[in-house]
Amino acid sequence: MAAAADGNMSVTVEEEAERDEEAKLRILKGAAFLTTVASAGMMAGFGSTLALAKKKSPAWFSKGVAATAAAPESGASVALRALGWGSLYAWCGVGLLSLTVWKVLGVHSLSEFRHKMQSLFPTVPKTPEAAGSEPVDWDSVFK
Repeated sequence: MAAAADGNMSVTVEEEAERDEEAKLRILKGAAFLTTVASAGMMAGFGSTLALAKKKSPAWFSKGVAATAAAPESGASVALRALGWGSLYAWCGVGLLSLTVWKVLGVHSLSEFRHKMQSLFPTVPKTPEAAGSEPVDWDSVFK
């Protein structure tokens, strides 16, 4: 009888380990997807802004691309340096904010954080019927 219980326990532990691995893989896939989408959006936005600036005034655009005696540093290098510092500040700011919230809540894992947030905030209904409201008719909103 004890051997059968040990067999069931090892199967349960194996199933739990497999579920944990699947959860980790799903999180990694989600992170990769969000990173790809965010990167593509940033590149598309930067590229379209650059194309619009070049289309509006090609003469000024070409002056800003290369360094001259009047401006020892090109506009592109100044813009790239500003983008780099801005990105660094944004990443550090979000990281510091996240760390502060994490420490204030006193959680030690993502599952604890999720449970803490679920206890602090009301649940979001899954269907519009559960919310008690009608779906928004966007045609009537913009008339």
